[in-house]
Amino acid sequence: MKNQPVKSHKEFLDKLKKDQRNVTFWRIGILIIIFVLWEIFSQLRIIDPFLTSSPSRMFKSFITLYKDGNLIYHILITTGETILGFVLGTILGTVIASVLWWFKRLNNILEPYLIVLNALPKVALAPIIIFWVGNGIKAILVVALLISIIITIITVLNGFNTVDKDKIKLMKTFGASKLQILINLVIPANIGTLISALKINVGLSWVGVIIGEFLVAKNGLGFLIVYGGQIAQLDMVMLSIIILALIAFIMYKIIDFIDKKIISKKFKIYENN
Repeated sequence: MKNQPVKSHKEFLDKLKKDQRNVTFWRIGILIIIFVLWEIFSQLRIIDPFLTSSPSRMFKSFITLYKDGNLIYHILITTGETILGFVLGTILGTVIASVLWWFKRLNNILEPYLIVLNALPKVALAPIIIFWVGNGIKAILVVALLISIIITIITVLNGFNTVDKDKIKLMKTFGASKLQILINLVIPANIGTLISALKINVGLSWVGVIIGEFLVAKNGLGFLIVYGGQIAQLDMVMLSIIILALIAFIMYKIIDFIDKKIISKKFKIYENN
């Protein structure tokens, strides 16, 4: 009888692993089917390979760019800009959200401005930003920051404001300072919110960087997309888009991995207590 719960738990874990393997299999399978059909339709001229490219044409473009030594350079430029924008946007957004949580009156004063900035299309500000900070990486990072920082502030601040008021009152009763409440209660209670902000910022940072590269860059995957369109090399354009999607997915999975690790550790702490 004692072994029954252990056996049931093991069967449950085995079922979870099997389901996960099936999901992974179908994900990869669907992707392979899409590329195979894409290639077949292109070869049969059901779709125009000049307009839609094809896996074989993109592979040839990949080999050409790789041999020229340009592809890796462009990938590293865009990835570096995105990671920098992602880190800055997340840190600055969280810090500003903490300040607004700390000063309630300042939060009430600035709330309508945050709403307007969040609703404002940041792309419209890009030409002005170029005049303010000039061409190059500064303009790209500012555009990426504008796109990601506002949503980070709003997301994190909403999480901070939903912390149980009774718990805050209890900590105040025991003489906790506002800084202690922030560090020991508010931030730990919003680990899930912070992780969600990270996941959102992955996509927003890529959007900001690519928009910036469209406007001012002479290097990077965004530049390749614009340049490929200008010289009617849509194979280069499609290849750059596929690479962007792949790297963005990898960044998202890294954040998701961190998320699962933090949550699992959190559960272990609760179980031990």
